[in-house]
Amino acid sequence: MRWSGQELTTEQAGALPGLARLNNLVRSVRTPEFDGITFHEVLAKSALNRVPGQSAMPFGWTINPYRGCSHACTYCFARPTHNYLDLDAGKDFDNEIIVKVNVAEVLSKELAKPTWGKHPVALGTNTDPYQRAEGRYRLMPGIIAALSDSGTPFSILTKGTLLRRDLDLLHEASQQVPVDLAMSIAIYDDALQQAVEPGTPSTKARLATVSAIRDKGMDCSVFLMPILPFLTDTKAHLDEAMRQAKAAGATGVLYSALYLKPGVKEWYFQWLEQDHPELMPQYRELYKRGTYAPKEYRQWLAERIQPLIRAHGLQRRREDPATGGILSKALTAPSNPNSPPPSLIAAELPPEFSPTLF
Repeated sequence: MRWSGQELTTEQAGALPGLARLNNLVRSVRTPEFDGITFHEVLAKSALNRVPGQSAMPFGWTINPYRGCSHACTYCFARPTHNYLDLDAGKDFDNEIIVKVNVAEVLSKELAKPTWGKHPVALGTNTDPYQRAEGRYRLMPGIIAALSDSGTPFSILTKGTLLRRDLDLLHEASQQVPVDLAMSIAIYDDALQQAVEPGTPSTKARLATVSAIRDKGMDCSVFLMPILPFLTDTKAHLDEAMRQAKAAGATGVLYSALYLKPGVKEWYFQWLEQDHPELMPQYRELYKRGTYAPKEYRQWLAERIQPLIRAHGLQRRREDPATGGILSKALTAPSNPNSPPPSLIAAELPPEFSPTLF
């Protein structure tokens, strides 16, 4: 699981103060295979995170095997979560990755408690569980096994094509519990995608992963989010996005406009200033009130995209109001008293829920 001969001690110049104070830090590791990235291995005290819910959903549950993400998406809403360790929401989020090396073991113990209610659990609604480091740490197979063996439904939202490694495990798990899978594929212009999401697999590779999931007989939705104002909100781009998602076999789509919370806004605007300075006046005007694109813009976007969803025969998937991931099949079963009313179901996530990945 871990690398040998690459350990950094907390006394070294490269050790960061916030991490050095952690009493569960095992070691910090660098390797030429991941140039510029440091992995901080920690022993997790808990694996399940309870998320306060909204409306009919009192709460949701998530698992985050990693903190920080080498996908380096400029718009990632989870960036400010690094601040609690005195790490910044910019380059540190991309290059200082926290790895919960014992997360599967801790999860198994939590799921075995008599008080566990087998609530649906979401992965990928904060940082991506299938980012590149997962190829070495292999945390997800143990997590999948723990969830399915305990009878716990789960969902995965990812940009990582590494999910294909675990397709047999996921298919086996889907025979025991409801499993919902989704790929986040927001940008269908190769140059723009690599500029905004420099550490991610290509759009083509992610679409191929959708097809591989479908070939296993499992459903797979596409998260078309965030839609970037003045960059990916043209009718031509959205129509091509729907066409490619449908051709790959996607069974549904969710979308939302770009969401820029403090700490993320500054980082995204820095990228925009470098790559598209001509758009800065429009963005400053659009986001002058804060985090969300104005209601008028979101209404305009809905009027543009919803006819395209219908035209391409794509299903409008449901979001979980608590976690922002896909609403679990376990919560949509007719016999389930916790199923949300139809008023909660929409193709666009409300602005409070903007699960990017990534």
